[in-house]
Amino acid sequence: MRYSTKLSDATHILLFIHVFADGDLSSNAIAASVQTNPVVIRSLMSDLANANLIQTNRGKAAPTLTRALADISLLDVYQAVEKTSLLHVDEKTNLGCPVGKNIQGALTNSYLKVQRAAENEMAQISLADILADFRF
Repeated sequence: MRYSTKLSDATHILLFIHVFADGDLSSNAIAASVQTNPVVIRSLMSDLANANLIQTNRGKAAPTLTRALADISLLDVYQAVEKTSLLHVDEKTNLGCPVGKNIQGALTNSYLKVQRAAENEMAQISLADILADFRF
């Protein structure tokens, strides 16, 4: 099963921009740190720019944060790059089975509670909080 690392990678990008503000901020440099393809970085940076978390100038490798790290929450980043929820119900169950026919609706309500709780927690965590856990 494949899982998304977009939140992790987008957070990495934002912190890279902050830490290396005076350095090489090209998609190649950031991709080397994230260990991914520069195309992936450019796509995530586009999402971050559309969410007004970074400002970019076409043809210039000098992205900037639009606000202080303390004013960017993990929820802001999540909402910028993730298009799906955290948990997913298997839609292919046997509707002829009493469990198979009821599991989707039962889990959907529970998963919505988990999603809301996770988003509430993410809203309380700033990128400054995450950077404070770094050991340079």
